[in-house]
Amino acid sequence: MGKKDAVPRGLRSPRYYLNRELSWLEFNDRVLQEGLCRDLPVLERLKFLAIVSSNLDEFFMIRVASLMQMQSAGVRKRDVAGMTPRQQLQAIRRRVCRMIEQHGQALRSALEELAQHGIQVLRPQDWTEDQRQWLRRYFQRELKEQLSPLNLSELKPLPILPGLRLQIAALVASPHLASGDSASSSLVAVPVPASCKRFVQLPGREGVQLACLEDVIAENLDLVYPGRMIKICTVFRITRDADVPIQDDDASDLLSNVQQAVLDRRRRAIVRLEIAASAPPELIKAIRKSLHVEEWLIYRIDSLLDATCLWELIGQKGWEHLRVPDWPPQTAQDLLGQENLWEAIQDHDVLLFHPYESFEPIIQLLQQAAEDPNVLAIKQTLYRTTGDSPIVAALERAAQNGKEVTVLVELKARFEESRNLRWARRLEDAGCYVLYGLAGLKTHAKALLIVRREADQIRRYVHLSTGNYNERTARLYSDIGLLSCDRDLTADVAALFNLLTGQSEPVGWNRLVIAPTGLRQHFLDLIQREAELSTPEQPGLIMAKLNSLQDPEICRALYRASQKGVRILLNVRGICILRPGLPGVSENIEVISIVDRFLEHARIFYFHNGGHEEVYLGSADWMSRNLDRRLEILFPVLQPNLRRRLIDILKTFFADNVKAWRLRPDGHYERLSPQTEPIRAQEIFYKQAVAAVREAEQTQRQFRPLARPQQD
Repeated sequence: MGKKDAVPRGLRSPRYYLNRELSWLEFNDRVLQEGLCRDLPVLERLKFLAIVSSNLDEFFMIRVASLMQMQSAGVRKRDVAGMTPRQQLQAIRRRVCRMIEQHGQALRSALEELAQHGIQVLRPQDWTEDQRQWLRRYFQRELKEQLSPLNLSELKPLPILPGLRLQIAALVASPHLASGDSASSSLVAVPVPASCKRFVQLPGREGVQLACLEDVIAENLDLVYPGRMIKICTVFRITRDADVPIQDDDASDLLSNVQQAVLDRRRRAIVRLEIAASAPPELIKAIRKSLHVEEWLIYRIDSLLDATCLWELIGQKGWEHLRVPDWPPQTAQDLLGQENLWEAIQDHDVLLFHPYESFEPIIQLLQQAAEDPNVLAIKQTLYRTTGDSPIVAALERAAQNGKEVTVLVELKARFEESRNLRWARRLEDAGCYVLYGLAGLKTHAKALLIVRREADQIRRYVHLSTGNYNERTARLYSDIGLLSCDRDLTADVAALFNLLTGQSEPVGWNRLVIAPTGLRQHFLDLIQREAELSTPEQPGLIMAKLNSLQDPEICRALYRASQKGVRILLNVRGICILRPGLPGVSENIEVISIVDRFLEHARIFYFHNGGHEEVYLGSADWMSRNLDRRLEILFPVLQPNLRRRLIDILKTFFADNVKAWRLRPDGHYERLSPQTEPIRAQEIFYKQAVAAVREAEQTQRQFRPLARPQQD
């Protein structure tokens, strides 16, 4: 195919695009609606409310912070939807205020329901006198010595208050001053200890009664300031700009640059001030003046500040009747009846559909490779994992056993920098070759290569995935991986690691498509090919499942394909700037989003291709950052049975009418509802995984060899 067509000016009009920030807020609203769903047990609803809170934290730290930087720099450039940074910030505030109000209502309702089950979160006005006295003794015994009160009125320079940390603010005065003499009062901030649990369990009584840690501190501040008068107090929390660029042009300085970026976040500008809705205006004014916070950055919270603390309640044991039933991961369909992983992969490619199917085969493969004397080398990319991960432990063990172990650790994975630094050094200490990515690019590809000596040859095994090598998120995120020893595919992965280690430049790829060098054009070519092959008798079909669609060029290609009659089904979990259903432009495009118990994270791409169907898996979304500024991979699924399975998975997602939302042309989403039979994709996938295991067990029982009869 030739170069991409010139873009008709009409397809650049802002009326064809949605703002990415408002689109993301619509996604967070869909998460919030799960927290409002009465069909879900109360602890499951609290889980979604906690996620809404943590999502907003990151949104302000990165997206709002970036827009504020642009506004401060006088940038007036409009985004693809025609909005300036200032207009975006104004629209964000309006939308977030509505979201906060609804979130507070949902949280109060859920806590009321929780109380009906014997689990009460008591506020100070609900404490009995006995409880008040017990908490006062608890404060003196457990909390008082941990506190570090800060006098914001007198300390110069002002101490740096950390972001996302609860603070108790109070106006403190000498007892002889008149109650109205605010000028002689001092503003103090008392950080709530981060090492303490947020909820304090009260003794005695039936059921569980909890007090909030911040309430315990606020109600006993007089013990911190003996002889002084606590006039008024409240709880607040600030959010700081965390959009700190990491300069990685000079690889020799990358480690120090990452460490410096983490430190810099502590000193960045305040982008949000959350404060209890009951806070007196006098105290808000004092906090604003001390922290130099503008009024439009203040968000009044009429519920718990920092609802991520709800995970403490969600994680409590013994309340199973208040949760959704567990769906334990099953053995992968392609590994049923297989006892040897090496032989299974030699026999056929293996598809792993997490979390319905277990992530354990990946851990087992690495653990076996670490101990197998025939394994010569292991190479792996790590983007987000855990420091106590069995994967990290297996890599360490492999290096200690004398194998060549090369690990690419992406230090620039946002908010994981410090953790990644720590376990990267552990890997180095164990003898692994640790690389820190390519200058100017984030390595987002997920790839594992194992080189093994076998009887007749040196064989390579690969695992490629849409998700990270993290056994914890593999229980929470829906992802798809592929195990293979296909010669062309493994040769490509070996060439990829050679590229990453600087050993060589690839002369061409057999199976893989790589960003930033060829992935964008490959997607554009596939979309254009579908448009060219489409006819009224046999219209084209594109199905794509991804996390975000933000790239304008991809949108324009999809618009042109729609104009040629191609039917386009998009399952986009989060951001989508494309407007579906516009007459003459996108009436053949449908966009749905699914929010359910597992986070949808897989990237699957299908092209009908005139009947010669092609299916790809990959690490990249249709976002400019993925296509232009990250190292990403896309790989085809060639085995017909696996390709058909992925097509069926896509069709099931698009048939969902229980947890699916449809994007309207105006940017709002409407929840789908069953017209006949309810179809819930995630539930179907889990039932299929369970059924496959049961069928295999029944087959084994039916064909189990009879034991030799004993002789009399």
